[in-house]
Amino acid sequence: MTETTSTTTGTPVEKVRPALLRYRVLAWITGLWLLLLVAELILKYGFGVDALDFVPIVHGWVYFVYLIVTIDLAIKVRWPLGKIVVTAIAGTIPFLSFYFEHIRTKEVKAQYRL
Repeated sequence: MTETTSTTTGTPVEKVRPALLRYRVLAWITGLWLLLLVAELILKYGFGVDALDFVPIVHGWVYFVYLIVTIDLAIKVRWPLGKIVVTAIAGTIPFLSFYFEHIRTKEVKAQYRL
């Protein structure tokens, strides 16, 4: 069986596991919407096509939810401020949210033996 709390943070694993899942899902959704936003910007400014005008608004709201779940996870696992900021910014740079999701998941799973 796994430990019920982390030895470094004291946070119960039962609270970290769902927070990590929420973070992982939102990191992927944010990354996908960001790639769609890049495609929309290329279509709009490169070819003059305004077919995907809703994408910036949706990505903005998805990114906002990503920030909330990132901060929720960060508080539970007690990340330092720099790690929180870099992880939050990862949702604004194409492909970086996928990379950071992988790295942060690996770190949290190792820390909590998930």
